Amino acid sequence: MKFFLRTVDRISQTFGAISMVLLAAAVLVVCQMIFIRYALNASTVWQTEFVIYSIMASTFLGSPYVLLHRGHVGVDLLPTMLGGSGRFILEMIGGLISLAFCIVLAYSGWIYFHEAWEGGWSTDTVWALPLWIPLLPLPLGIGMLCLQYVAELIKLTQGQSLSASELSTVREEL
Repeated sequence: MKFFLRTVDRISQTFGAISMVLLAAAVLVVCQMIFIRYALNASTVWQTEFVIYSIMASTFLGSPYVLLHRGHVGVDLLPTMLGGSGRFILEMIGGLISLAFCIVLAYSGWIYFHEAWEGGWSTDTVWALPLWIPLLPLPLGIGMLCLQYVAELIKLTQGQSLSASELSTVREEL
């Protein structure tokens, strides 16, 4: 079990690094696009699409990393008020619902990617990028998010996901 948890966490860290590189690449391409348009008075061909697709990929591939570091937006009023076992139950229910949603999203993303792959779809622009390339981060990133949710739920059942004070409260109440 520890091997699974470590492996999922490492892959999520790697996806986070890839996400940062994609975001930095998008910023550099925007700067290059501004230079080409205003300094050289020329048109751009692939830059706008690249920026859109790289930010989209960064979002999907970075989501498991954000979950690993508890960076998703959340309201903690109810969990704070519940404390202890109430918080544990709330986190389990929230994690299971989120996992179910992500499984559906990963599956539908896979179908969409597969249709683009099999159909040879490409963008309708001069660049004519094969659409499976920008669609791949959806099933890949959300699929990894599913695994990270499974890992977080396992950590929660093992008492690793809560802070030390919350963990002692849960153990006292159970």
